[in-house]
Amino acid sequence: MSEMQWPCTDPLPDPSADAAGRHRIAVLALPGVPPFELGIPSRVFGSVLDAGSRPLYEVTVCTADGAPVLSDAGFTVQPAAGPEALAAADTVIVPPTHAMPELGRGGPLPPEVTAAIAGIRPGTRLVSICAGSYVLAAAGLLDGRPATTHWGLAPEFRRAYPRVKVDEEVLFVDDGDVLTSAGVAAGVDLCLHMIRRDHGAAAANRAARMCVVPPWRDGGQAQYIDRPVPEPTVGTTTATRAWALEHLGEPLSLNRLAEHARMSLRSFTRRFRDEVGMTPVQWLTAQRLELAKQLLETTDLSIDLVAHRCGFGSANSLRAHMRTAFGVSPASYRRTFHTDDLVEAGV
Repeated sequence: MSEMQWPCTDPLPDPSADAAGRHRIAVLALPGVPPFELGIPSRVFGSVLDAGSRPLYEVTVCTADGAPVLSDAGFTVQPAAGPEALAAADTVIVPPTHAMPELGRGGPLPPEVTAAIAGIRPGTRLVSICAGSYVLAAAGLLDGRPATTHWGLAPEFRRAYPRVKVDEEVLFVDDGDVLTSAGVAAGVDLCLHMIRRDHGAAAANRAARMCVVPPWRDGGQAQYIDRPVPEPTVGTTTATRAWALEHLGEPLSLNRLAEHARMSLRSFTRRFRDEVGMTPVQWLTAQRLELAKQLLETTDLSIDLVAHRCGFGSANSLRAHMRTAFGVSPASYRRTFHTDDLVEAGV
């Protein structure tokens, strides 16, 4: 495995955002890139506008040497830039490549790719979509970090890059300045997550509506992993999850959920975990936190009322859960992401 120091030891000058104040994203197209994954960043981030309908992101497709590359669909991708786009970017996104099988064995990156990645500025946010994680891992940028990739590639990935802490059951992993996503559509989930992190849930929700996708998907990859098909007579928890989302402000015990699903408590818990990839309690907490963030961003409700509407019972309980999940208090989150504040700031 080819290793590379991060941050780079000889950083380039730190350019500011472009003249319009947009966050600059460089998408690295490698030979054998799948067109779907390559197009995700441009489509999703291109949907994010400020209050004056101005784009908040500038997305540039580049290649390691500035030359066109052949996609895995058989047509050529003409890049807008070369490695200089990586050096100027605030975020670098790496879609997968199907033309570098040596990476699956822990082999080295091509010299031009190694050189292009070495030019990325310290502090730049690094992102992979699906098997783009192989590129980051081959560069040594995932060593010692939690990361994910497509569940079907996880065993191979572990063998090739044993220093990476792989979790194949999640849709994406946010490790601060390095983020990785699972297969294909999880790249959309990760892009929406970054918009949510940068500009709040309201902006991410607007982008999701423009792309006609859900702003947040339940569970992780566990629900997509190839498993024996259950007997048709076996019930699912889908209807109960939909019902629970409409009753988040109410006490929702495991017994109540199981009764709604018309299952025994044991069967419901097992079926729920198989379908969603997490326990009912974990799922409920995640949904309640998501609702709390939306209420904090889009309303002036008191923290106590937000807590009660989300089913946390008290402001202290909401504070504890938000600090555990996000590292901030509800009041601090509201100051950062409240819609009125964003509009006043021109975001």
